[in-house]
Amino acid sequence: MKRRDFIAMLGGTIAAWPVSAHAQQGEHMRRIGVLMGYKETDPEVNAILSEFTQGLAGLGWTNGRNLRIDVRWAAGGSARAKAFARELLSMTPDVVLAVGGPAPVVALRDETHTLPIVFARVSDPVGQGLVASLARPGGNVTGFSNFEPEMAGKWLETLEAIAPHIIRVVVIGNPETSVLDVFFRSIVAASGSLTVETVRTPIQNVDDIKRAIAAAGDKPGGGLIVVPDAFNSSNRAAIIAQASQYRVPAIYPFRIYPSEGGLVSYGIESKEQLRGAASYVDRILNGEKPAELPVQMPTTFDLVINLKTAKALGLTVPPTLLAIADQVIE
Repeated sequence: MKRRDFIAMLGGTIAAWPVSAHAQQGEHMRRIGVLMGYKETDPEVNAILSEFTQGLAGLGWTNGRNLRIDVRWAAGGSARAKAFARELLSMTPDVVLAVGGPAPVVALRDETHTLPIVFARVSDPVGQGLVASLARPGGNVTGFSNFEPEMAGKWLETLEAIAPHIIRVVVIGNPETSVLDVFFRSIVAASGSLTVETVRTPIQNVDDIKRAIAAAGDKPGGGLIVVPDAFNSSNRAAIIAQASQYRVPAIYPFRIYPSEGGLVSYGIESKEQLRGAASYVDRILNGEKPAELPVQMPTTFDLVINLKTAKALGLTVPPTLLAIADQVIE
């Protein structure tokens, strides 16, 4: 069986993990809820979820012996996230993990101010009001943030370096599942020194994706920035395909995009965040409080370039950019 198929199968079965009949007698069973802002069929997301469960196993939490995990998949926006948040909380978990943008975290926080919530792959948690500060979250929510708002300026600079002819950049994200406005403000601030026009384009379905990218490619000099967003991740195949069709240079927040045909990405390795989330869940299960666990920010970022896509777009990647790339896909 291929590794990707195995991971997808593993992720699909976590939601229905039974409590083993072989649980050690007298062992206290703890319960974890997981609210994913993605599609259950996404192998990339199942892979990072597998990192979380493996991280827990390495800390002594074994399914069927002392742990049960219930997973719900909330791709589709805030209404779906709210419904699944209520369902998970009705199971009285000891702690809940929320992954994939603000929607899962907000849905859980709106339902409880006491149950511990650990998040991962969430941008600007202070600006969104999820925590009081990074050092002292102050409530029942803490976790691992993937991008600070200022990161958006780096995406624009990198895109301009690989496609210096761009004069207009379309920025896409779903306002329900991302902090589109936060990133857009940073892109606007960075665009002044590059004399690039910036266009904020909210998207909520595949037709919106097609219209936005078609508009970016309608005239010469168009470019695309795809913000970190559970909706964007779930629809990355459509985004990559449209960018290719309209010959629009695009930069993405995660390496999965260039791995699947996108031009370039600059961002974090999500698996590390899920391993970190496992450590926080372990600490909470052992008595620590979310208010006392500082929000962790990433310390390393990967630059990944797909040379095949660059050539198809007629772009020559500068040697200086290739020299600092963490991965070059030929």
